[in-house]
Amino acid sequence: MAAAPAPAEMLDLAGRAVAVTGAGGGIGHGIASRMLAAGASVAAHTRSSSLDRLPEDGRVVRVTADLTDPDAPARVASAALDAFGRLDGLVNNAALQPIKHFAELTDREWSEMIDTNLTAVHRLTQACAAAMKAAGNGGSIVHIASIEGHHAPVMHGHYGVSKAGLIMHARSAALAYGPDGIRVNTVSPGLIHRPGLEDDWPDGVSRWGRACPLGRMGSPEDVGDACVFLCSDLARWITGAELVVDGGVSVRPTW
Repeated sequence: MAAAPAPAEMLDLAGRAVAVTGAGGGIGHGIASRMLAAGASVAAHTRSSSLDRLPEDGRVVRVTADLTDPDAPARVASAALDAFGRLDGLVNNAALQPIKHFAELTDREWSEMIDTNLTAVHRLTQACAAAMKAAGNGGSIVHIASIEGHHAPVMHGHYGVSKAGLIMHARSAALAYGPDGIRVNTVSPGLIHRPGLEDDWPDGVSRWGRACPLGRMGSPEDVGDACVFLCSDLARWITGAELVVDGGVSVRPTW
């Protein structure tokens, strides 16, 4: 067996193209920015948020679409192929997280959550994996789930259900697409900082700080770096895995 390249070379994504959904939000912007920093070109998707923070250059193509539209996933894949001539990675980040008591959810609210957080991801995975398979170079798909896929959340339990489903979807897709050289993994973040969060939820931020072994909230870049790793050759033999990015809070006993 030939010796593996040096780690620095395996983390270099130069010449590769990655699609990132929900790139206008905080976490999505962090993911897209770190992909660009690692050398990749990015097909940046948004439904309604601005993508103005991303650079205006030839390594970024912008895609505006409602991912619950059955035709939208193919548009995301095509945008990358048309702009860069290839598609090597997909980060399924776009999601809804409305706040409502589990017992009060309407059928419509439940369906909106599942359509966005699960069905759209499934379609995107199919569309982008088909493009990767056609090129014959393999690829990497990363689902952004949540630690709430394991810990039932208060007031957004339906979100937790969707993220638990996403974790299993990644494992199932890893099994299906492995023979094509396509790896599928999950990143499950904990509490990620956004501007104004301390004012909007002071008690929760304080409790998180006390519970988290590393003593802080995460940043969008923390999530982005995990995605860069999983899309790089350093993770070439990792598929069907869940990478928890939560500062260690999940190890804290709850009883």
